[in-house]
Amino acid sequence: MAPKHILALIRPEHWVKNLFLFIPAFFGSRLFEAAILKQTLLGFFAFSAVASAVYVLNDLVDGPHDRNHPDKKRRPIASGAINTRQGIAILVFLLAGGTALASYLNHDLLVFSLLYFIVNVFYSFSLKHIAIIDISLIGIGFLLRVFAGGAVANVEVSQWLIVLTFLLALILGLAKRRGEYLVETKGHTFRKALEGYNLPFLDVSMVVCSTVAIVAYLMYCFSPEVTERIGSNRIFFTAFFVIVGILRYLQLTMVYNKTESPTRALLRDGFLQIVLLGWIGSFAWLLYWKKWFL
Repeated sequence: MAPKHILALIRPEHWVKNLFLFIPAFFGSRLFEAAILKQTLLGFFAFSAVASAVYVLNDLVDGPHDRNHPDKKRRPIASGAINTRQGIAILVFLLAGGTALASYLNHDLLVFSLLYFIVNVFYSFSLKHIAIIDISLIGIGFLLRVFAGGAVANVEVSQWLIVLTFLLALILGLAKRRGEYLVETKGHTFRKALEGYNLPFLDVSMVVCSTVAIVAYLMYCFSPEVTERIGSNRIFFTAFFVIVGILRYLQLTMVYNKTESPTRALLRDGFLQIVLLGWIGSFAWLLYWKKWFL
């Protein structure tokens, strides 16, 4: 059991999704308080350990099917590089370590971490086979990340953040299913839920969710409660990055067919990375400039 196979199994590159834990503290203008940053960083690693346990569980369940997939057949359990007993041991270690750290940090963080694992148990064994329910659970997973971040940083999660996180997760989930559907149409059958999708439905659904997300973000930008809390009426400038980022993601999905793995798309696409950094930088200026420069 080589270290490279263990890393491939626990998928640390997917921990980028768990950066959602930092969002409540970031928007609450508290991210750079030393105690909050430390708590959130530890919470990130605790949740990441639980998330990696989920990946191991998913590979254990899907191993027989993954062996017929052009890409997933290379995964450690599907390829036989890690056997079932070793996989279970790694799962238990990750789950025990993650929940122990979460329990030490914050009771609510432990609750959200366990909820995330339980939801994914149902997802892995049955619910991922039901169209629309499958991507809805992906959305719930991202919401649990945000709630976990709010709990560990002791920051309230706003209604805007809940809505926008869920919409973004739906877009990512639909893009992933679209990529899988394209592989499916080449004569391979890997995911039962794809029987409830087709390209027109996936494309229309992505456009609808993207449109609603942009409108919701603009409403957030012009909301009196938000502009008062942040102390600026120029939040709408950040919408530029949101709109361009969503358009780029739709382009990757519908034109270049590169989003079977949303995480891979983000990590490899320089355009998306620049847009994301621009959005973070512009919001950081609005949220923190008074503290840093005045």
